[in-house]
Amino acid sequence: MKVRGVSHIAVCVADLERSLGFYRDILGLEVKMHAVQEMGQRPGAQSAYMYERPRKSRTVADVYIDDPESTQPYLVLTSHPGDDVGGEPIKLDQKGISHISFGVADLNAFVKELIAKGVPLAGTMEDFTDESGNVRTIFVYDPDGILVQFDEGPPAY
Repeated sequence: MKVRGVSHIAVCVADLERSLGFYRDILGLEVKMHAVQEMGQRPGAQSAYMYERPRKSRTVADVYIDDPESTQPYLVLTSHPGDDVGGEPIKLDQKGISHISFGVADLNAFVKELIAKGVPLAGTMEDFTDESGNVRTIFVYDPDGILVQFDEGPPAY
């Protein structure tokens, strides 16, 4: 038995439109589906193993890298309007999916643009600067306080 790859990553957010303001409008991801879904139609929607409590509906958006050649997994952003979403975002050293990471072509230019657009850094620039003065990665917070990382791609081994 063998998996073929990561299909998607789902992130529950407090306010889908506010999160789209970050993932779509600031990061440039493309929304390919945006809908309201009745939870009665969702597999396992009433299961206490998968949901904190029963929900009537959810809003959902599938967001993709805006590149027809991309084989990257897409993000599924969900929210439950009119129904508070519990929980707190976790840190890098806590159990669970700790962050989402994106590769960018020019990290320094990208960071300047994020800061100019008011995206909060998860720390200070000094936290991301190595002893040689290089910035190889950076973390910011999305609108729900979820850590989002940016770098110029995987290291060469």
